[in-house]
Amino acid sequence: MKISIISVFPELYTSFLNTSLLKRAQESGYISVTTDSFFSYVAPKERIDAPTFGHGAGMLIKPEVVEKGIHSLEEKNGKAFKVFFSPHGKKLDQDYLTQLAKQVQAAGHLMLIPARYEGMDARVEAEYADAVVSVGDFVLMGGDVPAMMLLEGLLRFVPGIVGKQESVEKDSFSGPFVDYPEYTEPVEWHGKQVPEVIRSGNHAAMDAWRSEQAAKRTLIHHFDWLRSYPLNSEQKKVVQAVMPSHYVALCHSEVLIGKDKQVGTTSVTSIDIHDIARSSRTYGIKNYFIVTPLLDQQRIVQTLLDFWHTDSGITYNQSRHEALRPVEIKDDITQAVAAIESLEGKKPLVIATSARSVGHVKQISFHDQGIIWEQERPVLFVFGTGKGFSEEFLQQCDYLLLPVGGFSDFNHLSVRSAVAIILDRWMGLIAKKP
Repeated sequence: MKISIISVFPELYTSFLNTSLLKRAQESGYISVTTDSFFSYVAPKERIDAPTFGHGAGMLIKPEVVEKGIHSLEEKNGKAFKVFFSPHGKKLDQDYLTQLAKQVQAAGHLMLIPARYEGMDARVEAEYADAVVSVGDFVLMGGDVPAMMLLEGLLRFVPGIVGKQESVEKDSFSGPFVDYPEYTEPVEWHGKQVPEVIRSGNHAAMDAWRSEQAAKRTLIHHFDWLRSYPLNSEQKKVVQAVMPSHYVALCHSEVLIGKDKQVGTTSVTSIDIHDIARSSRTYGIKNYFIVTPLLDQQRIVQTLLDFWHTDSGITYNQSRHEALRPVEIKDDITQAVAAIESLEGKKPLVIATSARSVGHVKQISFHDQGIIWEQERPVLFVFGTGKGFSEEFLQQCDYLLLPVGGFSDFNHLSVRSAVAIILDRWMGLIAKKP
């Protein structure tokens, strides 16, 4: 494979290309690399950049300079697959890296065109780019480090460069899980010991431990990757085994009612019981608590639940029976917390949902699952009816989840809709196409 690099600072690549596997790959003939400078395509003392049009700071590399460089290197090495680098590009992950590797190997010639200053004239990318790559949601001083990162990733797919192909096939992000922790001598270091199971010689136990540790690492630190992977049934079971238990409570007390928003109690509705039970079952919620202190309301709910537990209810709709099976009635949220603690041996973290922020309660977003899950405690989502929870109730919760919403100013979801959306954003799968 031929690799061409045009840069403002080609000298940055000297030591990079003459180190470790990259050096060996060139010596073995797997790749040949040409580095060139944008300054090669202007007259002495002529600038390669110019101010951006319109108000705004920064200098852009001139399009004709890039054009000359591309044409020159393609005349020497043949038509190339051309990669530009920019924060607005497609974010690099293992899936995209795999896709790029196939395209590059098919082309036989890879050209990397990293920018500096404020970047490239947009017309150059439109004219020449086969791919515009971003390495993350942050900004660097230039595209040379991203270019090196891309090379390190792509060249792992070139046969012969990495000694064992198994190392590539079992890399983190080649499947749903990142790598498990690994250890070497000494057995004890700084008071920390290599886990006994790794030294036991029991390969089955070792494999089970590694599988669990890899799943935990991925769940806490890379959940967005995990949930986007097309998991099979066995992989889903592995995730379920390491994810803390989740519970839902729909509260009809400690909520605001009426135009003056006084603290009061609301009535239970049948549709909330059914729809939230179905959402809870879909997302693996362990128990769904309906919280009301009103005895007549409790009797109505229990009558409904009893029907779905009878032979007639089961025969009429097996799925509805399955969804409503874990529903329980509690007088107040304290009873729900106590029931969870009795089941789990740990007090749950209580996460409230509200359309407003409240002082002294930590707010979390739908990107903060790891913060919660690394505490290894069960999780209880509490949802309010009426006009939402009282401030006094919210201050008793461990966390407050940022409200859901769209790009419109209208935000009056039913509680059953909010539950479904929140559970999906928190722990739902968003698999990409296989």
